[in-house]
Amino acid sequence: MIKKILIGLLLVLVAIQFIRPAKNQSAELSANDISRAYTISGEMQDLLKTSCADCHSNNTVYPWYSNVQPVAWWLANHVKEGKKELNFSEFATYSPKKQAHKLKEVIEQVKEGEMPLNSYTWIHKNATLTDDQKLAISSWADALRKEIAAKNNLDLEALEKK
Repeated sequence: MIKKILIGLLLVLVAIQFIRPAKNQSAELSANDISRAYTISGEMQDLLKTSCADCHSNNTVYPWYSNVQPVAWWLANHVKEGKKELNFSEFATYSPKKQAHKLKEVIEQVKEGEMPLNSYTWIHKNATLTDDQKLAISSWADALRKEIAAKNNLDLEALEKK
């Protein structure tokens, strides 16, 4: 009986290997990418690419284990949720108010150590942010937030109270 159950489980594991989610990969930089809308230093682009882009852009770099089910499904859902919260590849499609709000969330989550997620940095050690990198991202996001507010006549204090 146990042997039949184990064989059944093995067959299910083999069968699900053929059911693959779509990969989050694009051939080129989106026209709505944050770097096309705003000037971002090369150093900051590298930092965002290393620590944020896999979950918050249209181009994920997939590790080898992403080809194993059910891990691929979990990763696909994780990336989908990350892009739903913030997608740097589509940042220019957000209203200025939403852009400013998302950058405020970036500051808060990076400062509090909520991003990048621990489940991501366990395997991607190079994505772990040092205190200096956290400060750099926070400063960049705050400066860009102020630039967006000034350009669009937004009252940041009023936005923060909402």
